[in-house]
Amino acid sequence: MGGKAYGYIRVSTREQNISRQIAAMRAQKIPQKRIFIDRQSGVDFERPAYRQMMELLMPGDTVFIKSVDRLGRSYAEIIAQWNKMMMEKKVRIVVLDMPLLDTRIMQDDAASALLSNLMLQIISYAAQAERDNLRQRQAEGILEAKARGVRFGRQKMRLPNEFPEIVQQWRGKEISCQQALQTLGMGRTSFYRKIKELGL
Repeated sequence: MGGKAYGYIRVSTREQNISRQIAAMRAQKIPQKRIFIDRQSGVDFERPAYRQMMELLMPGDTVFIKSVDRLGRSYAEIIAQWNKMMMEKKVRIVVLDMPLLDTRIMQDDAASALLSNLMLQIISYAAQAERDNLRQRQAEGILEAKARGVRFGRQKMRLPNEFPEIVQQWRGKEISCQQALQTLGMGRTSFYRKIKELGL
């Protein structure tokens, strides 16, 4: 089978470990120079490595991805990129985690190609539905926690009652800055910030 093999890896800001995806590409004997890696969110496809790979692709090439969600974060995105590679670039796609999504069989079996595309749509839709459900569960959990009085975000520092007095002693050179910080149990940055906030 002609054409070159390419690997595309996307790792989001939250999942920095790409070793599994790289190992999967090497198992396919893909040369390092044809493995393209983007280390950012899948919000859109303005990704340098992805764009570079797309420019190099020629009809008959094969693109390997570890899982279908590497192509995008939404059902519409995944389908759009899949069709772009298949219809515009005329390349084959192999999803390593999902053997049914292997379009190399298209040349031999039209029914298998149809099944592959149907499976892609089902899997992409299920992936998006799961993400939507997760976001909804998170939102519901936050609302429920807020109703119980749980506070989110950085808690405001409770200022010691003796803060103004200690600041006055420090300004009057009765105590050093280090002594003031130790007495108040504060860091230097917080100390100066609070002085500025209170105009002391």
